[in-house]
Amino acid sequence: MRNKGCMSAGTIGIALLVIAAVLFFWGKNGYNSFTTKEQNVNTKWSNVETVYQKRANLIPNLERTVKSYSQFEQETLTKVVEARSKATSITIDPTNMTEADMAKFQAAQGELSGSLSRLMAVVESYPNLKADQQYINFQREYTAIENSIRSETVYFNEAAQDYNTSIKTFPNNILASFTNFKEKPYFKAAVGAEKAPEVFTK
Repeated sequence: MRNKGCMSAGTIGIALLVIAAVLFFWGKNGYNSFTTKEQNVNTKWSNVETVYQKRANLIPNLERTVKSYSQFEQETLTKVVEARSKATSITIDPTNMTEADMAKFQAAQGELSGSLSRLMAVVESYPNLKADQQYINFQREYTAIENSIRSETVYFNEAAQDYNTSIKTFPNNILASFTNFKEKPYFKAAVGAEKAPEVFTK
């Protein structure tokens, strides 16, 4: 007579199938969720790169405008052009970005921001250049782009936080470790980044 307290082979098999099915659907849903969130991070990073590229695209026109004023300090303009070249040479693969990548990118962009700020401060000593319509157009576009940069980096950080939280919470962290989903770095705000660029003077 069989022991009624023991599960039959068939019952054990069904239980194992149920467990396997639960694990499969949990893994599938988790993987798909990670993928969706990571794609959102990648999209937000693409938007960040786009607005930085728009800023870089303003420099050639600025250079031509400033060069038309022969008395302008050439060294200041040269530093802007060099900083632009460095900033546009650094690209990041969002699928495999690291803290070091982000720091390098931000440092180069920060150098360009600083060079532009110094150039605009020097322009204050050149009333004719300051009143030039091309330069005024640059100021307006620059202000709009800087505001967009602040917005897009915030959106990126929000997407990265959502993704990072998803892959680091239990039990998702177990699945993430087996499927090679890695934490994304955050875009760190520079000192004074909360302020709008003061390129217009009264």
